[in-house]
Amino acid sequence: MLKERKIDGWFHVEGRIAGARMRLPLRTRSRENARNTIGEIERALAQGGSSVLWPKLRAVIPNKTFERLAATVGYVEQAPVPAASLSELLRLFEADCLRRITLGKLRASTFERYQFDLREFEEFARTHEVKLLSTIDRGFIEQYKVWRIERIRNRSKFAGAKSLVLSAAILHRFFAYAVENEMLVKNPVRLEGRPGGEPERGSQPFKPEELGNLREHAGADSLAFTLLRWTGLRGSDAVALTWSEIDFDGKEIVRITQKRGKRVVVPIHTELFFALETEREMRKPNPWDRVLLNPETGKPLTRPRLYERMMKLGRRAGIANANPHRFRDSLAVQMLCRGATPYDVAKVLGDTIETVEQHYAPFVPELRERVRRILDSSEEPANVGRNWAGKEPTKQQMQ
Repeated sequence: MLKERKIDGWFHVEGRIAGARMRLPLRTRSRENARNTIGEIERALAQGGSSVLWPKLRAVIPNKTFERLAATVGYVEQAPVPAASLSELLRLFEADCLRRITLGKLRASTFERYQFDLREFEEFARTHEVKLLSTIDRGFIEQYKVWRIERIRNRSKFAGAKSLVLSAAILHRFFAYAVENEMLVKNPVRLEGRPGGEPERGSQPFKPEELGNLREHAGADSLAFTLLRWTGLRGSDAVALTWSEIDFDGKEIVRITQKRGKRVVVPIHTELFFALETEREMRKPNPWDRVLLNPETGKPLTRPRLYERMMKLGRRAGIANANPHRFRDSLAVQMLCRGATPYDVAKVLGDTIETVEQHYAPFVPELRERVRRILDSSEEPANVGRNWAGKEPTKQQMQ
C-alpha cells in the first residue's frame, strides 16, 4: 500500500512497488492533492501498462517519478496523434461521397454541388491561413457565411438567402462527417433553415418578350434553349438526357429524374420536336449519346457549362440571371396560367404538388388576377343560401 510522506514541505509517495521499496517526489505541497495523486498511481499500477491514467499522470508528477513508475508495468508512451487537418477531411469526405455514388445512395449531381461549395470554403480557409479542424469554430463559420453571401450577391443580384441556406446545409453535412469519424467533437455549423423551405421570392419566370429575346440570340445554344424552354428539365437532367429517352413516334420525353428519382413523361412541343429532328438528322447519334453537346468542344455538355452558356445567352439578350432553372419556372407558370392544376404541373416537372403550390402558385400575378376577377364578379350562384337538395338550410344546419 502506498502512502504520502512530507519532507521539507513537499510530499512524496512511499511504499513497495514491484517488490522494491521506493520514495518518489510528487511535486505538491497539498496533502489532499498528494492523496488523490497516490490513489490514481495505485489504480494505474493495478491496471498495468494499458491503463488510460498514465497520460494524465505524466502531466502532474515529475518526469523522474513517472519514468520509475511506468517502467514497473512496462508502459510505453504512444506517439501523439497529429491533429486532423481540413485537407485530410476534404479527401476523406470526397472518397466517402464516391463510395455512396457507387452504392446508389448519392447522386453525382449532388456531389458536384458539394464540391463547388466546399471549394469555396477551402478558399476562405486558405486566405485566413486555417489548416487544422480544431481551429474551426462557430465564430469562424459565421465569418465565412458573411463572406459567402457577399460573394453570392456579387455573382447575381437574384441570389441570396436561399443559396446561403443550401451552402450552410452542405457545410453542416461536411462537418457532421468529421464528427461521425471522431475528427471533431462538435459540429461548428449552425443551420439557417431547411433548403427549399418557406420561399420568400418563389419562381422567377421569364416574361414572354424575354423568351423572344433569348430565342433570337440563342445561336449555337438554340437546342439547349429550346429543350429547357419546353421541358422544364432541371439542368442536371437536361445535360444527362440521351436520345434513347426521346420517343419520336409518341412525341414524348420519358426520363427518371436525378433529384427525386421520379418518372416524368413530357409531351414534346412542336418547336422542340423540329429542333430534335434536325439535330438527329445532322448527327446520326447512337441511342446512348447525350442530346446536348458543348458547341465549342463537341463533347457532352456538363451542368456547370450549361449554366455558364445560359448566363452568357442572357447577357447577349440583355436579360439578367438567365440561369437554367428559370426556364423550369417559366414552363410551370405558363401551365398554371393556362388552366393546368398543380397536379398536372407536378407530374410534368417530376415535383411534388406541395412544391408546386409553395414555389409557383403564390407568385404568379396572372393567377391572382384571375381570382380577383372571380371575386369581383357580380353574378351570384343560383344555389347560394340553399343546401344540396335546393331547400333553405335549417337553423341547425346553419349552426
